[in-house]
Amino acid sequence: MIRVLENEFYYLDNFQRVLDWIGERYDDLLVEEERAFLAAFPSLPHNARALLVRMVMRKGELFRASKLSYAEIGCPVEAAQHLLPTGWVEADPELTLDELFELLLKPEIGAVFQQQLPRKGARKADQLEALRAAFPDSRRFSHWHPDCSDRALRILVKPLCDRLRLIFFGNLHQDWTEFVLSDLGVFRYEQVEFSSASRGFRQRRDIEHYLQMHACKERFAAGEPLDEVVQALPLHAFDNDWLESRREKLLFQIGQQYEKQKDWDGAHGLYARCRYPGARGRAIRVLEKAERFGEAHALLTQAQAAPESEAERQHLLRIAPRLARRLGHARLAARGKADIARLDLRLPLPAGDWWVEGVVRDHLAGADDHAPVFYVENALANSLFGLLCWRAVFAAIPGAFFHPFHRGPADLYSADFHQRRAAEFEACLAQLDDGSYRDTIRRNFADKAGLASPFVYWDALSEELLELALACIPAAHLRRWCERILADVRDNRTGFPDLIQFWPLEGRYTMIEVKGPGDRLQDNQLRWIEYCATHQMPVTVCYLQWEQAA
Repeated sequence: MIRVLENEFYYLDNFQRVLDWIGERYDDLLVEEERAFLAAFPSLPHNARALLVRMVMRKGELFRASKLSYAEIGCPVEAAQHLLPTGWVEADPELTLDELFELLLKPEIGAVFQQQLPRKGARKADQLEALRAAFPDSRRFSHWHPDCSDRALRILVKPLCDRLRLIFFGNLHQDWTEFVLSDLGVFRYEQVEFSSASRGFRQRRDIEHYLQMHACKERFAAGEPLDEVVQALPLHAFDNDWLESRREKLLFQIGQQYEKQKDWDGAHGLYARCRYPGARGRAIRVLEKAERFGEAHALLTQAQAAPESEAERQHLLRIAPRLARRLGHARLAARGKADIARLDLRLPLPAGDWWVEGVVRDHLAGADDHAPVFYVENALANSLFGLLCWRAVFAAIPGAFFHPFHRGPADLYSADFHQRRAAEFEACLAQLDDGSYRDTIRRNFADKAGLASPFVYWDALSEELLELALACIPAAHLRRWCERILADVRDNRTGFPDLIQFWPLEGRYTMIEVKGPGDRLQDNQLRWIEYCATHQMPVTVCYLQWEQAA
């Protein structure tokens, strides 16, 4: 923390940075209360501003002054005096019994309620339950605990500050720690140019819609009745693409929960008006579950005519024979499969700690000293793509980046992610044709080291692995990988084989998917393996058995 603590008020400077950023870029979207806060905050005394920010960044809205002791601020009571006229902080607030219990220690509870508590040693939660009926009203802290010399404070602008944080980040899961972790070098981000069009929210109703959806998401997570959550959720499409993708994802998740409850009609009702990837396939499935086979087949036929992705095509192939049998249709011809190499191993069960992929990796590497094997899974292909196409991924497309702490573009999973950057990606992939791609990948590996990326796995990518990959993987194969990732970023970033083996003296490689006893290929793995086999890229499925199980 040395670098941060050289500036004792680093948190205040970061908070002011957010306010300045919002004032410059979002003034037209702010309501009067927010504009007033941005204008008034810098005029307060330094220690008062620092105290308010400390309270904003801490959990909850109730504090005891004694718990707000910071050396750089000094006396919290004196600092708070400057905040009271603003209405942002309230001194000696009225508290319910539950709120009082948040502030009091157990010995204090015993002292305050010594006449009403029959069991002083009971758990705090049991004490609260025993007192609720006798103390239903709110009272000021000083009335609850008149013998206490401490002061209580309530911060009233947390919702306003949360809205400002939302406007800055475009979400509510990132918080003020982003600044600290960035200052410490824990997280480092690519510096992207921001145009006037680079805003997550384009109109005030975007902010209100986000807050409405967030409230619904929290109610859903808390287990409230699904019908009530759906009624509160905006069902009309938004004209903000990335906000609309969030709405559709929540609809899809609620639909899945209806499925778990075997409410087929409720699930179908949401899937039918949701464009989230996989929703149409799930709609067919719940129609089948509800024995509405004719409707399911009609939707299946529509989907087969224009599958939204390879994942959906695979899903349809699995459903189609079942529906055909249900409706008495002719048996469908089986689809031909690519010829996939298979390796069967029977090895002794290792002692100590081990993992299946590691056992196979070590066995294959030990069999040939000149053919190293690496456990890479999704790391290598994604990293090569990310390093080659770094410029395209971080292109300053309007609406893709709107604050300095993006790990990737906001529209990464949008259907038009590739299309919006088609020229940039084509320029990157063209380097595979003239051989310059190796220099670009090496340069970005050195220059961008450690910067957050949605594709590059820095911890898994060593210089040795990178150089072997560049020497042994043909440019044509790397292009195939890149093109497939771009075709469906959400689904095609995963499913790569576990291992890769290189023969640097021969300039070749092979990918190996490892399956232990009783394990089977997952759908996304099958899709990648079949894709590689179809395009003559070397891939093998290794099935491992233990000798002791013979």
